[in-house]
Amino acid sequence: MSEYPDVVLVTGAAGGMGAAHARALGARGVHVCVADVADPAPVVDEIVGDGGSASAHHLDVTDAAQWTAVIGEIRARQGKLGGLVNNAGISRRLEFMDTTAEVWDQVVAVNLSGPFHGMRAAAPLMRDSGGGSIVNISSISGQIGYFSPAYSASKWGLTGLSKSAAGNFAKWGIRVNSVHPGLVGTALLQGADSFVKSAVDSVPAGRMGRPEEITDAVLFLLSERSTYMTGSEVTVDGGLVSNGLYHRIVAESGGDLG
Repeated sequence: MSEYPDVVLVTGAAGGMGAAHARALGARGVHVCVADVADPAPVVDEIVGDGGSASAHHLDVTDAAQWTAVIGEIRARQGKLGGLVNNAGISRRLEFMDTTAEVWDQVVAVNLSGPFHGMRAAAPLMRDSGGGSIVNISSISGQIGYFSPAYSASKWGLTGLSKSAAGNFAKWGIRVNSVHPGLVGTALLQGADSFVKSAVDSVPAGRMGRPEEITDAVLFLLSERSTYMTGSEVTVDGGLVSNGLYHRIVAESGGDLG
């Protein structure tokens, strides 16, 4: 018997970290429902070509009706759902007074309303399947102050939403946890070289994270190895949240702490 659910839905899985999560699950014998507003077919073809099982689903996570349709497809075709990874997200690095109403609405719709619609749509099928695990991809920006109000608010909201869902769904055997990546080398950081360099200076591990390191945390939370974890925050950031400030202070002081 596999330690992973038989069927897992991953959003935002046409590229970036979502695709990495999907490929890793496919390699472990999971049927992966690859969902994205972009074309998920290439990732599905890759998983199937490597001997795995996957299906493609068009999904705009901001649209509750599309969530209902996708979950209906999974119920009809697979008959069950044991895992959901709410990975789809957008980042707009704008300071407070540069954040327009349109940007605010877009970021909150994708990063916060999307997981709400997703959990609400998926939970009944997961319940009927005997329970399972939901992993919401938040951010360290959902744990600390961050200059971009839309992104920060959406990720803080997702942290709280995860805990609310964990309490609500426990009776159905559904666990809900959030993963909080720090700086990870994906397309979201393209064109932000100075931002990345400055941020790495505050990371005690001295580097950005790799997508597969986030995937390892996601796999753990989906697996039977984490059955007593729900409502938890798993931070994967090279020590930035816990020690970043003083790491940088010490480094810039040249170690002169006298």
